[in-house]
Amino acid sequence: MDIKQIINQENANIIDVREPFEFITGHIDGATNIPLGSLPSRIDEFRSMEGPIVMYCRSGNRSGQAAAFLNACGVEAHNAGSIEDVSWMLAQTA
Repeated sequence: MDIKQIINQENANIIDVREPFEFITGHIDGATNIPLGSLPSRIDEFRSMEGPIVMYCRSGNRSGQAAAFLNACGVEAHNAGSIEDVSWMLAQTA
């Protein structure tokens, strides 16, 4: 299954790993803001999520780091890239 199919699943957890000041300037509808730096203290929250975990940020760099960290901790997570990438993927099924 590719990232476009994963992000379009009804139960996907879309996580914006940018800082709160970035999130308030615009984000994907339904996304949860969990900044990259706070991931280690919120690992149990990720472990309890049902459905796929999909991360995005401004460019795809921080979301890649976040997905790699979670996967290393045994939590399956996917890097969807930038906010523009995610917007495009979601618009394809609208």
